[in-house]
Amino acid sequence: MTSSGPRDAANTGSLAQRMMLISAAWIVVLLLGGGIALERTLTSQVQSNFDEQLEYVQTALIASAEIDPYGDVRFYRTLGDQTFLEPDSGRYWQISGPGKESYPSRSLWDRNLEVRGGQPGDDPVFYNSDQFPNEPLRVVERQVVLPDSDTVWTFAVASARNDLDAQIRRIRSILVWSFAVLGLGLFVMAVLQAYYGLRPLRRVRAAIAKIRSTGSNRVTEPLPLEVQPLVDELNALLAHSERQAEEARTHAGNLAHALKTPLTVINNAATAQAPDLAQTVVRESRTMRRHVDHHLARARAVGRRAVGHAQTPVCESAQAVCRAVERLYPDVRFDLAGNKTARVAIERQDLDEIIGNLVENAAKYGGGSVFVTLDAEGPGGPCVVWVEDDGMGIPEAGREGIFDRGARLDTGKPGTGLGLAIVRDVAEIYGGSVALGESEDLGGLLVRLSLPRA
Repeated sequence: MTSSGPRDAANTGSLAQRMMLISAAWIVVLLLGGGIALERTLTSQVQSNFDEQLEYVQTALIASAEIDPYGDVRFYRTLGDQTFLEPDSGRYWQISGPGKESYPSRSLWDRNLEVRGGQPGDDPVFYNSDQFPNEPLRVVERQVVLPDSDTVWTFAVASARNDLDAQIRRIRSILVWSFAVLGLGLFVMAVLQAYYGLRPLRRVRAAIAKIRSTGSNRVTEPLPLEVQPLVDELNALLAHSERQAEEARTHAGNLAHALKTPLTVINNAATAQAPDLAQTVVRESRTMRRHVDHHLARARAVGRRAVGHAQTPVCESAQAVCRAVERLYPDVRFDLAGNKTARVAIERQDLDEIIGNLVENAAKYGGGSVFVTLDAEGPGGPCVVWVEDDGMGIPEAGREGIFDRGARLDTGKPGTGLGLAIVRDVAEIYGGSVALGESEDLGGLLVRLSLPRA
């Protein structure tokens, strides 16, 4: 079964959902932790106030107590709180001692507090008790030895926890509702923040869609600082694509121009039924083959550049080229000097193609001497290769035009006029450059080839 359209690109989920999930998780964690801490603090404070009231009553009991002539406890003044006089009022006190009859408040009526007892001490002991059905109590005890008595008396004060528990429930209810509303508000704010914060990305998407639909070649809409680097990279990618498209058009134009003349020659010879038609076809076919090889090499250079940066020793390539050209021009003297350890970020095949064209041109059009200097300008920047000859050179006014495809100054010697054009194109593919000058040592042409250092 064939696909009906382009396959959707894989994705890793929504950024907005990630931001909202992270925000929701942190809101829950922080509010839960803060709510628990605040609830513990508030309930502890309420219970502490409740305990302070019980301890105040206990202190008043101890301060008012004394031992009567029979060895029992009595009060020389009464408490002002009337709830201790009302039966089952929820407020109770009781004084008890070993071997002594308990002395309870009237509010206990016919009941007694079950005290824990213990050793005398200055600190009261607080605890919860469920000794009375349906009436949970909060109890404070303290063991005291009164003057004129050897008995350890236990002063216990108890109060029903109904009011305390009601306050705690009310506090917890307020906290739950408050934090729920706060959490909902924070989550809504996080949703709005994610929507508003990611809005520039939607604007980028709209700008890209506009590029595709209107033919625009740049994203020019002002965007936030965080998104601007993405837009800059996108614009750089668009510029790179334009350069590649322009390179492809130039490449096609070069090839078409190179093949046009040989095809015209073959067509004219065939139309005129020239007797040397076979020789003409063979000669022009070789020319076309050379053009095709040149442009295929350039196309391969573009592809290899996209794969990654190479590291090629310049000396090895230059030596191999000089040996090959020396066989074609045995009467030419070749000198190779300079930094023999220099390496450039260009593929070996492309470097051979560039240096080969330059050295062959110097041997072909020079006067018999070719100097090649490696890394001629030192290691401070790009690797510069000088190729010099002792020929007639090129006038300064014609140096720029010689790089045009098909341009030739000496038409008396065989060639296609594509050598320097190919050198310039391949060098620029790798970020290099080619310039022409005058050789100070030999007096002929100086070709300055600049390539990125590895």
